Amino acid sequence: MKRYIATLLLLAACASVQAHEVFPLNEGWRFFFKSENSSDNARHVTLPHTWNTDTGACGYFLETTANYQNDMYVPAEWASKRLFVKFYGVQNVADLFVNGYHVGAHRGGSTAFTFEITDKIRFGEDNALLVVVSNNSRDDVLPASTDMNLYGGIYREAELILTGKTAVSPLHLGSEGVLVRQNSVTSALVEGEAEIYLTSAGESTCMLTLDITAPDGRKVFTKRQKTRLDGRPVVIPFSIADPQLWSPSSPALYRVTASIGEETVTDSVTVRTGFRNIQVTTAGGLTINGERIPVHGVTLYHDNAISGGAVLAQDYDADLQQIRDLGANALRSAVMPHAQYLYDRCDEQGLLVWVDSPLHRSSFLGDVAYFATPQFEQNGIQQLQEIIAQNYNHPSVVMWGIFSRLWMRGDDVTPYLRRLNDTAHAMDRSRPTVACSDQNGGLNFITDLIVWRQDVGWRKGSTDDVAVWRNQLQKNWSNLRSGVCYGGSGFIGHKSYTAQTAPRSNWMPEERQTRFHEEYVKNLQNDSLFWGTWINNMFDYGSARRPYGINGEGLVTIDRRERKDAYYLYRALWNERKPTLHIVDKRRSLRDRNRQAFSVYSSVGAPTLFVGADTVAMTQYAACQYRSDSVEIQGIVQVKAVAGEQCDSVTLRVGNVLKPKRQPVPRRTAGPQQTN
Repeated sequence: MKRYIATLLLLAACASVQAHEVFPLNEGWRFFFKSENSSDNARHVTLPHTWNTDTGACGYFLETTANYQNDMYVPAEWASKRLFVKFYGVQNVADLFVNGYHVGAHRGGSTAFTFEITDKIRFGEDNALLVVVSNNSRDDVLPASTDMNLYGGIYREAELILTGKTAVSPLHLGSEGVLVRQNSVTSALVEGEAEIYLTSAGESTCMLTLDITAPDGRKVFTKRQKTRLDGRPVVIPFSIADPQLWSPSSPALYRVTASIGEETVTDSVTVRTGFRNIQVTTAGGLTINGERIPVHGVTLYHDNAISGGAVLAQDYDADLQQIRDLGANALRSAVMPHAQYLYDRCDEQGLLVWVDSPLHRSSFLGDVAYFATPQFEQNGIQQLQEIIAQNYNHPSVVMWGIFSRLWMRGDDVTPYLRRLNDTAHAMDRSRPTVACSDQNGGLNFITDLIVWRQDVGWRKGSTDDVAVWRNQLQKNWSNLRSGVCYGGSGFIGHKSYTAQTAPRSNWMPEERQTRFHEEYVKNLQNDSLFWGTWINNMFDYGSARRPYGINGEGLVTIDRRERKDAYYLYRALWNERKPTLHIVDKRRSLRDRNRQAFSVYSSVGAPTLFVGADTVAMTQYAACQYRSDSVEIQGIVQVKAVAGEQCDSVTLRVGNVLKPKRQPVPRRTAGPQQTN
């Protein structure tokens, strides 16, 4: 939902551009660390950029401060215009200087921000931009506690915005300046209002036009009015008869355009949105336009092995392709929002989105997630307001996350949570609020929805205990609108799994993760008590605080190359468009015992299992899960599963082929005694 991006070769050649124009500011940056004593050896970088994965420059620094410099020629003909600089993501504190003047600061690494630089520009000359960036941990910038890497740098795009004296404001909480509110949505009529933020340098009135264009290109609403420029947003009510509603199966998108000008248009901003009605009840679950949508969601973090935290459009496209192949219909933006590009694609593809705010606690006992100070609390309010304003028009975003995994220790956090929850409701009445909790207490009764983080049977106890927890929840708290999320680490290279051994910090076998998900699916899948199920996580993510520098809870490895067994379990359960047949534990091709049992995930009915020349019976253990009894295998054996037209196979070896077999020692037998 970006403004039109003009192709720019040389700013000096653009003296006759029309307002409103946007120019990329991604090239020509020079980067150096604050700890360096000179910028003479500054590296040339292109945005998006993060120093944590820029191995040619520095290797891996987790937390530090660095400078980004750029030069920008501004034509003299632009002296009658206004200029703004917008950054879509800087982790996590940024200070902007123009020609040595401090323009402003932004605290928070996941949201966009814009500064006007008109009065600091030398028109007809070169101008110097300097951005001082720090990703150091602070007790006044959220998140204060997380295990994910906060990759330092200008890790999303930047742009220069050129407008006339009066314009749709790019300054309102980093948004596009046009928020499309939905007051009433039915199949017969949509009623709402466009909230438009204007900014002017000297003018007191302007002519403002609002146009709404349907997905098929028809203009379905237009209004033109003389508007006073008094600093307050302009609210224009609208109604649309017989609308095309947005839904996961039919993601219809409207275009809403706010234009300024009488005879000619001097400024224009277009946003996309969709109209839908969201409801969540204890009895009916989550509904979109009255239709219940069983939520099958995955949690998505903010990096990958190649791009680090500077995730590109093609990275998002590849991730979405795997998410859709899994069969998930929802994703959770963990800890903080992703780039606008991701939500644009979710709008188009019909994926449901839960966007978290950065009030989050990691699982490390020494972390402090909440500081009861005015600076901390104000920063949390500011970031939440920016998150809502910048993602307001995305129909795919169906809930606002308020907090994640806080606990009731020390300072009472609940008054602050109520402030955050009230802030979200004041800005947006059309979406519910949600929180993820793994604790008891009053904090679970603040948001509209609650998602329980459950790891019963991971460190202690049995996974069957989750059924006991579910029954207790049903008995005592069935009035809550509950969802559930769960997950456990599993690394592909970690072998020698035994059911009695708990995971250790440096030994987390994939097999244990697999069994954990199998048992949770058996106990919780499609349970009517929960409006949604969320899997932690879709992909492994970078975590320098953990062994191997990775959080291994993903269904797919951080390099996106290897899908773990649990991936195929959910694919069999969730993907109704493509069949799944998968033999579990195929990577462990070398076995040390002659008797083996096999598991198969199948969405196409009971499979037939062939072990060598033998046919082995399989029984259904749970939905889409089939298991065999132990069978005898020796030497090199091919195992093949067949169900309908689907087939999967693996070749196994029993024993170590490089190790010589121990020769049997002949037994002595008692013979007749010899006598002399």
